[in-house]
Amino acid sequence: MIPLAPLLLTAAAQAATPPGVVGSDPAAGCVAQTRSDPAAAEARARRGGAGLRACLALALAAQDRYAEAGAAFAEAARGAELAHDSHAADYWAQAGNAWLAAGDAAKARGALDAALAAGTLVELQRGEAHLDRARALVALGDAAGARTDLDQALATAGDDPLAWLLSATLARRGGDLGRARADIAQALRRSADDASVQLEAGNIAAAGGDADRAKAAWQEAARLAPDSPAGQSAAQALTQFGGK
Repeated sequence: MIPLAPLLLTAAAQAATPPGVVGSDPAAGCVAQTRSDPAAAEARARRGGAGLRACLALALAAQDRYAEAGAAFAEAARGAELAHDSHAADYWAQAGNAWLAAGDAAKARGALDAALAAGTLVELQRGEAHLDRARALVALGDAAGARTDLDQALATAGDDPLAWLLSATLARRGGDLGRARADIAQALRRSADDASVQLEAGNIAAAGGDADRAKAAWQEAARLAPDSPAGQSAAQALTQFGGK
């Protein structure tokens, strides 16, 4: 699947280093260090206290310590709210993203609710927050809520193939194969080299009784990423064809 960490780090770095911050600023220097030496950046952020909360979150995320990163982003968000800092919503959104990566959908939803309720996220930022909340809602079993969020995500983050992929998957699971086919076509246009997209294309084709198209898509998914969960699921699906 489209990886979470690079998206998390890029967006959070932008939030943690506002426009106009000079390179000598402690926060900017710490954020830059998360890319080259995240462990050192973590130590630096812990020494720096409240002013480097967002950098601490970034450093933790760079080390794949997503649950801790979520908590650190949430702390940064609360501090920003107290300071009437407009970055609070950004930090809540990143907390939600980090908790999704950690597999904690309930905490992710709470953080994303706070991010969206702030009303300061715009365009792509808001769309990505809706997308992440949709992912959380799917994990929590709220398909109707997820559909509402996905439709809003597609309106403002429609260039993100993950939005189309999740929309297609949700439509297939709900029995709307027409929508599923249309949405997976959009995902394929944007990210045909993603094994998760090819896997879902195969799933949708199979649900519609198109065995040839399903087989071709699953073969492509298995070829693209044979060791990934998507590639392995595709390989398993192909066993029904007798390995041919």
